[in-house]
Amino acid sequence: STTSLQSTLEKPQQLTRFDRIKAKYKGPQITITPEIEAEVGFSYSAFDDAVAATDYSFNRNDVVKGTVVQYDKGGCIVDIGAKASAFLPLQEACLIQEQGTSIESIIEIDEERNFEIISEEDENGQLMVSIRRIQYREAWDKVLAKQESDEVFNAECVSVNRGGAIFLVEGLRAFLPGSHLTGRLPDDDLVGQSLPLKFLEVNQEENKLVVSNRRAIVEAQMEDLSRGDVIEGLVKALKPYGAFVEVGGMSGLLHISQISMDRIVDLEKVLQPGQKIKCMIIDHDKVNGRIALSTKTLEPEPGDMIRDPERVYQMADETARIYLEKQEAERKKREASAKDIVLGLGDALDDLSVGVSDDNADASDNLDSLLS
Repeated sequence: STTSLQSTLEKPQQLTRFDRIKAKYKGPQITITPEIEAEVGFSYSAFDDAVAATDYSFNRNDVVKGTVVQYDKGGCIVDIGAKASAFLPLQEACLIQEQGTSIESIIEIDEERNFEIISEEDENGQLMVSIRRIQYREAWDKVLAKQESDEVFNAECVSVNRGGAIFLVEGLRAFLPGSHLTGRLPDDDLVGQSLPLKFLEVNQEENKLVVSNRRAIVEAQMEDLSRGDVIEGLVKALKPYGAFVEVGGMSGLLHISQISMDRIVDLEKVLQPGQKIKCMIIDHDKVNGRIALSTKTLEPEPGDMIRDPERVYQMADETARIYLEKQEAERKKREASAKDIVLGLGDALDDLSVGVSDDNADASDNLDSLLS
């Protein structure tokens, strides 16, 4: 009775996929006789023994070489040398997929490449593999290398939202805040366009990438800017302390004290948002992308920015040349004065050292006379 109870509790053995297909097969049957086995020198039982004796050490996360053998519903079959062929789902076929992409357009039959095992064997001994996860790691390696070199790179916008836009960087999604987009708003027209970018934040653990278009443009333009350059700009906003002027996508400050030699009572009577002006770069911070501007250095006569700003802009290049020559002359004069002061101090020290030497000599003579 105990034996019968155990047999009742035992679960029926599950058939493999091959056994299920074999049971349903209604086609012609071929009987393999001992004579045929002797002729080919191999039998089914010998093949079963060889398969059983083979060590298949395939583990999750292993990367193995495989060959695509056929397309299947929702993916393809891959031969990786295991007991059963592996399955590559469509969603694991590549890192970047457009909606409606077919497996046939991603990978070809007989294509040999690396695959990563992402599952344990199922009841049929089949494993699931991935290409996307290999490409994902490779993409992060490239991103980290870009961050290390701090280089400017181009990427394509794939979508926009209220806060900014999404760009694909080496197949990874990166967020561009609206405040770091230069010269435009993040609207639908941006989708499909490629922009120069630099990284603001890279965090692989949190799968977070933040990029900046403004930083890429500012650093590129800053390389070509120098103190004393005369540039054109667009007044963007007025503040009690001055005006913000857009210069090639960068924002520069034109302080109220740098607008005119004369005192400005009402800034709005001198400048207006949207107005194009010419100004001189008097200082810049290339690291942080900040520019200090001046128009009073371009005034032919003090107060011209208030009385006749068009005259200032028309004569800007000539006035800037005269101003810079004057600054250079004053610099040389200061250097010459400093040199004269240093030389004068040197002569005074020489005279002092001579006097000290004479006193020491007299003291030495007096000491010698006392000792003698």
